[in-house]
Amino acid sequence: MLRSIHIAITFVFSVILSTSIQAQYPGWQQEADYTMTVDMDVEKHQYKGSMSVMYTNNSPDNLDKIFLHAFFNAFQPGSMMDVRSRNIEDPDRRVGSRIFELTANEVGWIKPSTLTMNGMPCQVEVDGTIIVAKLPAPLRAGVTCKFILDWTAQVPRQIRRSGWMNKEGVEFSMTQWFPKICEYDHHGWHSNPYIGREFHGIWGDFDVTINLPTGYEVGGTGVLQTSRKTAKKTGKWHFKAENVIDFAWAADTEFVVRTEFVDGIEMNFIYKPNKEYNKQWKELPRFATQSMAFFNEFIGKYPYPQYTVIQGGDGGMEYPMITLITANRKLPSLVGVTVHEMAHSWFQALVATNESLYEWMDEGFTSWIESECMAILPSFNLDGGDESDAAPDGLHDWAYSRYKRIVESGKEEPLITHADHYTTNSAYGVAAYSKGEVFVEQLEAIIGDSLRDAGMRKYFADWSFKHPGPNDFKRTMERISDIELDWYFQYFMNTTHTIDYAVKDVKVDIMKSTITLEKIGHMPMPQDLLIKFEDGSSLKYHIPLVIMRGHRPLDGDEQIAEDWPWTNPTYQITFPSMGKKLSKVELDPNRIQADINLKNNTFDFSK
Repeated sequence: MLRSIHIAITFVFSVILSTSIQAQYPGWQQEADYTMTVDMDVEKHQYKGSMSVMYTNNSPDNLDKIFLHAFFNAFQPGSMMDVRSRNIEDPDRRVGSRIFELTANEVGWIKPSTLTMNGMPCQVEVDGTIIVAKLPAPLRAGVTCKFILDWTAQVPRQIRRSGWMNKEGVEFSMTQWFPKICEYDHHGWHSNPYIGREFHGIWGDFDVTINLPTGYEVGGTGVLQTSRKTAKKTGKWHFKAENVIDFAWAADTEFVVRTEFVDGIEMNFIYKPNKEYNKQWKELPRFATQSMAFFNEFIGKYPYPQYTVIQGGDGGMEYPMITLITANRKLPSLVGVTVHEMAHSWFQALVATNESLYEWMDEGFTSWIESECMAILPSFNLDGGDESDAAPDGLHDWAYSRYKRIVESGKEEPLITHADHYTTNSAYGVAAYSKGEVFVEQLEAIIGDSLRDAGMRKYFADWSFKHPGPNDFKRTMERISDIELDWYFQYFMNTTHTIDYAVKDVKVDIMKSTITLEKIGHMPMPQDLLIKFEDGSSLKYHIPLVIMRGHRPLDGDEQIAEDWPWTNPTYQITFPSMGKKLSKVELDPNRIQADINLKNNTFDFSK
């Protein structure tokens, strides 16, 4: 009997241990479920808000305080966002010195009143864009508590993302608008002051009631709980959203709404009629619905019941189930920004990597699937850069070109840089969007395009709702390809080392010839070698790296060559020339790699 008990205990322990080892790190997420009521004073551009938050501490730590974002406080002269904008080398022209020039009725602010935890008052301090609340008692691991907060706010004149009266006359763009509990994860608290960059959020349910004067039309995160006609007539807009990281909305009395359905998803298109862009907005739904269908197939199923594209903000900005975009654009621009912001629904709203720490995993991955999507839309292709800099299929030319330009400028900063702390806006933009896109596309040179694409689907399936980081993405790609990738992530993420391989020399003999290749850049990469003969025949070799411990699937008549140790500056390959005359020897003929000097990639015998 004791032996049976011992075996049973051992079995249970083994199962628990096995589950723990296989669990997605860190294996827990905080949860914050909001119930909010907002009363808008549209004349003063102010509102009163009240909310109760059921906050579950799923972490293994006891918490003695919480932090909340008060984003609107950034829109005040002398704020960190204002000072940063006026001192950075290349300020965002949408911001510049505009915050510094705001008047008293144009600035933004959030003023909390009493905050209670389970009915007991917390000690509250407002520190710029962060509200610090010391708890009356520790919130223990595994415990749920109820926070209640009333607050007042003044909506800033629209400058960056949120505010009233944007440049196209949209009355309210309500993003980053409420006291939002900061994320606490295995890195600790993320109470970064808001300077206009990226975000990190807690998943939870939102039950939000917005009280406006009658006649307003509203689009928001979640599902409207009444008909639009009823809400517009009563001024009570009640939305519910499940398992989202944020809640955003926009409102105007002149909005019109068009609704389409794709794969069972309600897609709303909301904008102000205007002769300058009416035609484009009437055409937009057919491209947006095709894009939604593409993303569902290419990456994974969109799990929410609706998605809204609404006019507002200062360009294009993504939130769960909604994006705010400016409307006065030519059709290609309107489609492009819509596709990009919609694509964020996969790598921002659902996978939700900490964008502040790993902005390239959000913006870069989004830019990559945006480029893939644009290629399938009728009459649309992304504008490419110089043809010599083109990626293999031309889809990602813009990203490759922008990355190479910042390398040449000497202003590149490593991807590991925190989004708020790049020295220049241009370095941030290229790292987050362009180099992040190249990061994914370039995996084709290492593991092949089919495995890379399968890996992206696997990554989305495994890591949705889990806040993964770079190592989680790496391990997914390693498991799908059976190739070691730590070197690739180390070099391309943590350094600014570049790729530069060259055909150094070709020695031709009647029966056998020898090619000497050279590694000039510090970053190692496997190489594809194309050897062309004058009679039109060719030889193709794939040269893996020793540190990969494998190689990508070979294409057609491609041959595998001996591994290249990354320590070796040169590499020789001997091949049968069989009396035929060579016409060209070329490295990376499909231009998959972001090689910074393509002029030394080719040895052309005709020149």
